[in-house]
Amino acid sequence: MLLLQRKTQFKILALLFFFLISACSRTHNFEKKIITHSEAQMTLLLSEIQNFYHRSPDSNEVSPRTLDADGNLVMVKSKDWTSGFFPGVLWLLYELTGKETWKNHARDFTKNLEQEKNNGSTHDMGFKIYCSFGNSYRLTGDTRSRKIVIESAYTLAKRFNPSVGCIRSWDHNRDKWSFPVIIDNMMNLELLFSATRLTGDPTFREIAVIHANTTMENHFREDFGTWHVVDYHPDTGQVIKKNTHQGYNHDSTWSRGEAWALYGFTLCYRETRDKRYLEQAENIASFILNHPNLPDDLVPYWDFDAPNIPDEPRDVSAASIMASAFYELSRYSKNGSLYKRTADSIMSSIINGYMSRKKEAKGFILKHSTGSAPSGSEVDVPLIYSDYYFLEALIRAMRLEKGDPVI
Repeated sequence: MLLLQRKTQFKILALLFFFLISACSRTHNFEKKIITHSEAQMTLLLSEIQNFYHRSPDSNEVSPRTLDADGNLVMVKSKDWTSGFFPGVLWLLYELTGKETWKNHARDFTKNLEQEKNNGSTHDMGFKIYCSFGNSYRLTGDTRSRKIVIESAYTLAKRFNPSVGCIRSWDHNRDKWSFPVIIDNMMNLELLFSATRLTGDPTFREIAVIHANTTMENHFREDFGTWHVVDYHPDTGQVIKKNTHQGYNHDSTWSRGEAWALYGFTLCYRETRDKRYLEQAENIASFILNHPNLPDDLVPYWDFDAPNIPDEPRDVSAASIMASAFYELSRYSKNGSLYKRTADSIMSSIINGYMSRKKEAKGFILKHSTGSAPSGSEVDVPLIYSDYYFLEALIRAMRLEKGDPVI
């Protein structure tokens, strides 16, 4: 009954999104309005960044991440896990518009991250490097970007532990974890798959596959909800404990973690055509779509099991990631029409209820994301990675409407 009701809701929202696109497709008004609004917002954000540097000329922060409680722009250093998303947003705007202005801005902010190619203290190389230099190479064929992608993959591969069968996530809190692996890490496998294509070296792909298999075995409950963190013994690979660091509690399902899982196993199927990954992605999708706490507008609360639903913050970043993943998954699955309608429905909800107004939010495109509710960090704020996956989802929607490959 719940799934039937959900399907009806999806159809209504998806029809709205389809109507907006289809009715305006003759003049491209709808797409143009979203793109033009995004351009205007990013132009404002670029201006805010310049104001930041004017106030702090010696700053070594390189990318915008969010707004603080007072509405001030928060900039981060290149080592921050989110540093690659703003260059990525600029690259996606270049892809959407073909304007040299966005390509030039993207190059300027991308080059600030090059030193991260040798930063072996983090698993977040995909977020930082693939969203920036990866998009640079994909869209321009820049040989230096290609080289940096490969060098970054070598750096990331050094964090792989064959006894565990995973790439280590955090190095911090060694008193709390021995060898932590977070579900977010699935997103960084795309960098490794790319490196095998670029070099012909199968080692990167093999590491990605082993990591995905280990994650599939240990990160999921019977209902395909996820634990955020699985801690392993580094010598034996034995699971020590499972918890949910950014979710409500250790038995809850953190919404963005579930979104990372959906996206990650979808991309693993794309790269390998291993049907186990497709089935895993479909099972994750089923968890999301059948969960009784999924709101009617399909923009999830920050945790599927948050205690005060419906009076809990939403996480638009999770919704953006899910929309992008559902668009891709729709191309591979027997449930493709459902997943396409779902992605359309999410996009309709975001566009109609969660976008910043013109000149609002210092230029961020979307509002109402949640970073880490348990620590009271970045709750109900704009987040740059929400904007990134929203634009990626928009590009995928436009490709599907044209009958083009989603990737």
